[in-house]
Amino acid sequence: MYYLVYIPLYLMSLLPLRVLYLLSDFLAALTWHVIGYRKKVVLDNLRIAFPEKTEQERRTIGKKFYRNFVDNFIETIKLLSASRKFITNHFVLDSDPFKPFFEAGRKCQLHLGHNFNWEIANVVMPFYTSYSFIVVYMPIKNKAMDRLFMHLRTRTGSIMLPATDMRNAIVPYRNTQYMLALVADQAPSDPARAYWLNFLGRPTAFVRGPESGARVGNIPVVFVQIYKVKRGYYRAYLEIGAENPHELPEGELTRRYITFLEKAIRQHPDMWLWSHRRWKHNWKEEYAKMWIGEDKATA
Repeated sequence: MYYLVYIPLYLMSLLPLRVLYLLSDFLAALTWHVIGYRKKVVLDNLRIAFPEKTEQERRTIGKKFYRNFVDNFIETIKLLSASRKFITNHFVLDSDPFKPFFEAGRKCQLHLGHNFNWEIANVVMPFYTSYSFIVVYMPIKNKAMDRLFMHLRTRTGSIMLPATDMRNAIVPYRNTQYMLALVADQAPSDPARAYWLNFLGRPTAFVRGPESGARVGNIPVVFVQIYKVKRGYYRAYLEIGAENPHELPEGELTRRYITFLEKAIRQHPDMWLWSHRRWKHNWKEEYAKMWIGEDKATA
């Protein structure tokens, strides 16, 4: 089954991007106008995040989002055969704050959100850093697709650790000098144990793991914003979130990250993954002890 999936996609990846984008344009239009994949979720999320915008403005963002959404998959297929030169030409870093941490013998964490195209970011980072680059990922239920993405994500040297067994998977690397990439805008499975604060105008739950790990190990944290220069070309803006997280009060690192993430989303709203249910957990007063926001819950 794996090769029945891999071989056609690999052959497809040999096509020039300009040809693949013709397919992407067709699929994006089909997804938005006909299939409507999670369209209600997307538009509901945009209404929550941007109540000040008109319905037409939100639909325009939604339409652009679907184009980026499909481009993300088309560009990911291209990575199956892309050369190092191709990858580094299409994704560059605006800055490099990692070198001082590496030279000091310290580990490093990256906190990023679901901003397109995270798959290119994954394969390019080993080319830009001396660290062992470790990424926490969510395994795909379909075994053939999981194997395909594992091959794609590790082909340049990235190390993938399953989020479902992170505690054990990280053990072999604890005494090594690594950079750990964490998608920190995940919705938690248990809202009662999550951090809560206002995000895009609504009380929102965030996982505690990224901050907890950084504080326990006093691991420097760098926030990452991926943005598009033009179609197929991306840059990453990097900002130091904390050099010594253990010196911060609990919740402060998460507050800083959410401020950074919200600013990135407002700058490029069509680049964030609006099709996931970011607000599937509703705020309850019983979560008050987990509120880390400096303001009060807005709803």
